[in-house]
Amino acid sequence: MTTFNDTLLRAARGEKIDHTPVWFMRQAGRSQPEYRKIKEKYSLEEITQQPELCAYVTKLPVDQYNVDAAILYKDIVTPLPGIGVDVKIKSGVGPVISNPIRSVQDVHNLGELSPEDDIPFVMDTIKILKEQLNVPLIGFAGAPFTLASYMIEGGPSKSYNLTKSFMVSEPEAWFALMNKLGDTIITSIKAQVNAGAAAIQVFDSWVGALNVSDYRTFIKPVMTRIFNELRELNVPLITFGVGASHLANEWHDLPVDVVGLDWRLSITEARERGLTKTLQGNLDPALLLADWDIIEERAKVIVEQGVEHGSHIFNLGHGVFPEVQPATLKRLTEFVHEYSAQLRK
Repeated sequence: MTTFNDTLLRAARGEKIDHTPVWFMRQAGRSQPEYRKIKEKYSLEEITQQPELCAYVTKLPVDQYNVDAAILYKDIVTPLPGIGVDVKIKSGVGPVISNPIRSVQDVHNLGELSPEDDIPFVMDTIKILKEQLNVPLIGFAGAPFTLASYMIEGGPSKSYNLTKSFMVSEPEAWFALMNKLGDTIITSIKAQVNAGAAAIQVFDSWVGALNVSDYRTFIKPVMTRIFNELRELNVPLITFGVGASHLANEWHDLPVDVVGLDWRLSITEARERGLTKTLQGNLDPALLLADWDIIEERAKVIVEQGVEHGSHIFNLGHGVFPEVQPATLKRLTEFVHEYSAQLRK
């Protein structure tokens, strides 16, 4: 029987490890030929709603790259239809919502998530993976600001102008929405962990659009509540966002185990700012298209800084994109494992 590889869980808790664990955001999907073949026949929603197929897609990078964790294949908006949000994922666009939030009444009209009724396929996928994987499965959710941005803008945005203006001009509606999404996220994550997820990442992908003051006022209270309630699950909790280095200390204050960094803030700089928790990251994914000697040189620095920091999980500063060669990810995983093992002897 294959031994269970719990390196990521130990790293997240700050325990002793033999090598730096590796996983890649968006490791399951777009860059894999096998996945592209599946996508010729099925949409993202159709894949997630077929547990056997979804488990296959989730497990594929573990088998191909020898990474130290799987991340559940689904979208951050997967729970939203369960509370009454009319969302469709349009190819090349992203989540598009036909009933955007415009008032406090719109928020009150939203329902409660019932995982068993609304997203049973998610739990069924996790149960299959629990039997198949020899590494931890990371479950996840989108954070309230990021989900709210889709729900208010009606889809992806580059400026978040509607979201930010709604936040400051309609505080009653905003905080009602934060509470509603907080409840939805907690319910979704608890169901994922109960089904077998061994760690959780909350993606606040777009919260970097806010300054520190607005984050503290409008976002931090609900994030604190979410993570406080999830602590009872006794699994590592990871938070991550893009373009949000100015918020790294705010995240470090949250009751999380791991702070994810994008490529704009180095591990050394984070440490100098007083971040002592396990750090995750943070190779710029664009570098994966560079020659191998450049990738190795940059990865080497990150691994060295991570070992010096003490607790580190190697990842990218954002997700794998379609042009990346699977062989590159396999080689990078092997390099991080071998080089970090030498440094940790």
